[in-house]
Amino acid sequence: MTLPHRALATILLLGCSLAQAQWAWKDQNNRPVYSDQPPPPSVPANRIFKAPRGQMPDLRQELNTPPAPAPAAPAKPAMPALAERNADFEKRRAAAAEAAAKAAVDQQNAAARTANCATARANQRALDAGGRISRFDEQGQAAFLTDAQRAEEAKRNAASIAQHCR
Repeated sequence: MTLPHRALATILLLGCSLAQAQWAWKDQNNRPVYSDQPPPPSVPANRIFKAPRGQMPDLRQELNTPPAPAPAAPAKPAMPALAERNADFEKRRAAAAEAAAKAAVDQQNAAARTANCATARANQRALDAGGRISRFDEQGQAAFLTDAQRAEEAKRNAASIAQHCR
């Protein structure tokens, strides 16, 4: 072989050896992966089982260093016990019953206020009409109101209208 042939054969052998440089590692599903590119940084060094000469990471250093502590997971709130859930349910039910009772009382008060307002307005119309108005005394006898009594009754009736007819 001549010198140019030997040089060409040497170059070819070097090129072939470089083409043989492959990486092999196991992925997260434990399947082997073969590539001419290095594995991604997420692959730990102990999962790489083949690397080009001089590029294999030093596993001794990785095995001797303690693993980094895992970040603490946020504490998941514990599910309350059945007794606690039942107590909460009873509280909510009592509060709902109390609110319903208050709403019913408010509705009754509003109805009574409306009825009192209507009665007071009717009385005021009768007082303003100028006709004779009679009242019954303690013995059950009818007695007619005087003008002063009518004025006093009109004054009380106006206060009642102001209170009930808002």
